[in-house]
Amino acid sequence: MGRNTGSQSGDREHLDTQRKALEINIDSKRYGTFAEIGAGQEVVRWFFRAGGAAGTIAKSISAYDMSVSDAIYGKCDRYVSRARLESMLKYEQQLNIDRLGESRGETTAFFTFANTVAAQSYKGNLECHGWMGVKFQAYPRDQDSQILLHVRMLDRENAQQQEALGIVGVNLLYGAFFHHYEPEVLLQSLLDGISQERIEIDMIEFTGIEFRHVDNRIMSLRLVELGLSAAAMFSPSGEVLQPSEVLHKKPVIVERGSFRPVTHANLDMIRCARERFLTEPDTPGEVPLQLFELTMRNLRAQGAIDLKDFLARADVLSACGMTVLISDYFEFYRLAGYLSQFTKKRIGIVMGLPTLIDLFDVTYYANLEGGILEAFGRLFKNDHKLYIYPLRNADGSLTTTETVNFTSELKKLFGYLVECGWIEQLANYKSEYLSYFSRDALKKIQTGDASWEAMVPSNVAEIIRKRNLFGHRPQSAATPPR
Repeated sequence: MGRNTGSQSGDREHLDTQRKALEINIDSKRYGTFAEIGAGQEVVRWFFRAGGAAGTIAKSISAYDMSVSDAIYGKCDRYVSRARLESMLKYEQQLNIDRLGESRGETTAFFTFANTVAAQSYKGNLECHGWMGVKFQAYPRDQDSQILLHVRMLDRENAQQQEALGIVGVNLLYGAFFHHYEPEVLLQSLLDGISQERIEIDMIEFTGIEFRHVDNRIMSLRLVELGLSAAAMFSPSGEVLQPSEVLHKKPVIVERGSFRPVTHANLDMIRCARERFLTEPDTPGEVPLQLFELTMRNLRAQGAIDLKDFLARADVLSACGMTVLISDYFEFYRLAGYLSQFTKKRIGIVMGLPTLIDLFDVTYYANLEGGILEAFGRLFKNDHKLYIYPLRNADGSLTTTETVNFTSELKKLFGYLVECGWIEQLANYKSEYLSYFSRDALKKIQTGDASWEAMVPSNVAEIIRKRNLFGHRPQSAATPPR
């Protein structure tokens, strides 16, 4: 049913859902609780069907009533939330240990599986999504480890959503028990037996003793790389974020770049856009969420993704206090469409003049029936806006939205978009930063030209020097000038 995601090693055994549930049931050291709210007990049902469930299931519970749920797990503002999931996992796992630890703790690795889900109902929910997780001991008497994930259910019918949820839950438990020592294989196995058209996993977090060496930023990247999600997000501190919660009802400014490394110009661009945004007459006092976006196309520009290079970019963006969005949306209209799923507030995209010119290249829209007009119709839906940072030419002159030249076929379209206010030239830029391009800074770093340091913020320069990022070498080892 659907496709199985392949492992990097190519030798991962693909078991169907029934067999995975059976393998867990016959593993005598696994014993624990299933707590499921909101879409039926679809995960535990697989274990009852598989046979031998008495050796695995200590308790199965569905606290559907909110008052009952509050009485057990404590009050919460939202029942389909990370906070509720974590309270369920913590409470039920501690209960297992308190009640059963003395009698069977030497031979049993306890676990708790939980989910809290809003599936399709007769009322017609707008968003069908949920939180799912497992808290488990890898070995008897071991410290707990934990995996949390957020799923979006894409099937139209409730029964199909429940079925998909059950399969992912079994995959999560099987992965936690049998692949915890190789989390990337675990990640790849989450959609075994189900297609990407039915389930999206847009956030995952590994914590605890078995995952102490896991970098969740890499796991966020892998979600997008493997096609489990089209986008993932993490905070300046490296904490993985659930995009719909972060974006919910917020205005957004997003800047796309390589950030290899982040320069003064990158930060000036988003500063300019933010200051202009705050003066917009239709967004008074609304402080926008600021995002720096890395696309998979950019990360793959040199071929296979270089994790060391990715983490170097993540580190310098973190130093700048930026929330990072990783996306598989090369076309800007697709990026705008993704963000618009979670907020009806204005979305501003800030870009340099060269990117604006590329945006008007009609060859990018050959796959659209309506071509560039369809793309722009999607891009500027809901009154979104492009903020344009000028380009300093080799002769010192500037190219702006007022001086840029397009072909006669596109000139009127461009003029119309400017006249409508959907494309706006930024004026509050710092002219000394206009010639600071990431590609130039990178070349200087790699050739030992110390002038790169003036192109980036001082704290970014310090990180690059201390950690020798982006091919930086200590001064004594740098290639001497010829």
